[in-house]
Order: sequence, then structure tokens, then C-alpha cells
Amino acid sequence: MPMVVVITRDVEARYRGFLGSVMLELAPGVYAHPRMSSGVRNRVWDVLNDWYGQLGRGSIVMTWADSAALGGLGLATLGEPPKEIVPHDAMLLVRRPLPKTTESL
Repeated sequence: MPMVVVITRDVEARYRGFLGSVMLELAPGVYAHPRMSSGVRNRVWDVLNDWYGQLGRGSIVMTWADSAALGGLGLATLGEPPKEIVPHDAMLLVRRPLPKTTESL
């Protein structure tokens, strides 16, 4: 049962109430549970995913220790900003799109 951390940004208050009922809120929008089972973690993520599908605002990141995953880190995300998680040499890297420029060369 690994530690689970959820980070929310610019989401509705219902997320705060729900996550606060199953996890400790360490800072505004940052929640942790030291020994959450994978079944509970999956149920929490299902609720977050369902709500996000209905409300579609902000962003949510869930992370946990996972020895079977690349880099030993399980990761699930919803929302903006768009990031691509790329495996590289047994670790995970974040790739973001380059900002579009309006200047002509």
C-alpha cells in the first residue's frame, strides 16, 4: 500500500470536500494518504474522473509508488496544462508543447 498524492488546481469546491474526506489536505489543493490500497485509489480516481467529465475545469494529478511502472512512479492526470509524460532510460520526463510565436522569420 503505497503513499498516494493528489494535486488539484482551479477545480470546484466539491473536489476539496471529497478528497478531504479520504485524504489529509497538506496544503490548499494538495492531498496525501500514507497507505492507500490500489482498490481505494482506483475508486477515488473513478470519482474524480467522473466529476471532471461533467465539470471539465482545472487540472488534477494523482501519483503513487508503483514498482511495475517506468521510474517506479504511477501517474494519472486530468485537465490542463497539457503535458506529455515520456519514458526515458527508466525514468519519466515531462514534455510540453512549445508556445506558438506570432513573429515571422
